[in-house]
Amino acid sequence: MKFISSHIQNDISKGLQKEYFVYFVPRRTVVCEKIFEEEKVHHLLTLGEYPLYALPLDEDVLSFDLDYSFRECQVDGDMSSLWHVAKAIHKLELSFGIIPNLRAKGKASTKVAEILTCMQEEEPVNSSEMGAAEINTLILIDREVDMVTPMCFQLTYEGLLDEILQISNGSVEVDTSVMGSQQDGKKIKIPLNSSDKLYKEIRDLNFEVVVQVLRQKATSIQQDYAEVKSTSQSVSELKDFVKKLNSLPEIARHVNLAQHLQTFTCKPSFHARLDIEQTLLEMQNFDICFEYIEEMIHKQEPIINVLRLLVLFSITNSGLPKKNFDYLRREILHSYGFEHMSTLYNLEKSGLFKKQETRSNWLAITKALQLISDETDTANPNDISYIFSGYAPLSIRLVQHAIRSGWRSIEEILKLLPGPHLDLKRGGSTSSSSDMLQGGQPIPDRVADGRRALALVVFIGGVTFAEIAALRFLSSQEGTGYDFIVGTTKMVNGNTLIETLIPNNS
Repeated sequence: MKFISSHIQNDISKGLQKEYFVYFVPRRTVVCEKIFEEEKVHHLLTLGEYPLYALPLDEDVLSFDLDYSFRECQVDGDMSSLWHVAKAIHKLELSFGIIPNLRAKGKASTKVAEILTCMQEEEPVNSSEMGAAEINTLILIDREVDMVTPMCFQLTYEGLLDEILQISNGSVEVDTSVMGSQQDGKKIKIPLNSSDKLYKEIRDLNFEVVVQVLRQKATSIQQDYAEVKSTSQSVSELKDFVKKLNSLPEIARHVNLAQHLQTFTCKPSFHARLDIEQTLLEMQNFDICFEYIEEMIHKQEPIINVLRLLVLFSITNSGLPKKNFDYLRREILHSYGFEHMSTLYNLEKSGLFKKQETRSNWLAITKALQLISDETDTANPNDISYIFSGYAPLSIRLVQHAIRSGWRSIEEILKLLPGPHLDLKRGGSTSSSSDMLQGGQPIPDRVADGRRALALVVFIGGVTFAEIAALRFLSSQEGTGYDFIVGTTKMVNGNTLIETLIPNNS
């Protein structure tokens, strides 16, 4: 606001007369207007707002674009982003009908459910005019309910691209040399979304499989080319071959990207990191994990990598014993500088790195929800654990139970996870297809006209590409009967989540 004011004041000092319009997205706030008044430019401005609460990142992903909602809720105690989340959902309901079934887990999620109820009273959704609701179930999950998943290194193609190149608004920026160009030093933007048919096909596969798929596609075109050269083809056969050739730019693009990712995934350090993650998830050897993190600190590896494993270590153990906690804290400050005191404070305040006060429930949770799988077929998966080569994301296991039988069936496990939970039937729907059955029975997965039911899964505090891949996989399985739309405050990974807690980064 001060920056805008300085421009206006600069124009005034030069005697320039202009009209000034300031538009706020998604809404204007009193605090911003107050600054304009203090700077004495308010009377020169025409203020407006554009109520854009959700942005489609892809055909099944909506972002509310609230970059710091996790830190605001967990560290700053600022819950204003929750109003924005509720408003985005309410606007969807005004277009598609009130969502009859709501499940929420976590403090922020139950608060959003509460705000939604108030919004529905203030601006009711007229269900009698709309008929059956388009969306059958709303599932709200706080990021703090499952902080383990984002701290694990993603192993799907899209997840790896985000971890290594950082996907931003559906594209990555890479050096032209990565894409096979001779011009070094120049950057190029690569779009990554469902309009690229090949990307849509391979984005959610485990990276090991992606390399094989790309090899098969390239080999297939090569064989077809050899066949065309050696035999006389009919026009229709030539037409089919030309169609295949049209996909060559996509194949070349993803071969180049995959090759770039392989320069990271083939390093011994990469596999050592995955091994230590697996050890942390299975809580197999406290001392080995402790020593690994200690060595990282002493080698002064990037602090973000250290903190990410430290958070995973702390969460699976429900904190670290006081002696270990104090020691690692001291070593980090000695190694990376005392300016990181506030970073460690933020991690502690958000419960991500703390002293152990109670026994860990992690093994009980992994056993009850079958989060760890010994044998995972990444090429022909039959479970979402293929996403992390043996670990099924906790958040998506909760979604599985929410749509299969409601959360009553896992009530005891939910109590071991942070925050309260809700399992509600909401009024105002004329849909006869979505009456919630009592006793933890499932909601029918077909709406009245026989279409598959639609669930909106909203992650408050961010979602990873790996979790979205797991939801898409669930939807494709026989017996699920649900399609999913994902809503999120922001696309995140372990690095970007922790970066918001490092004061100088935000």
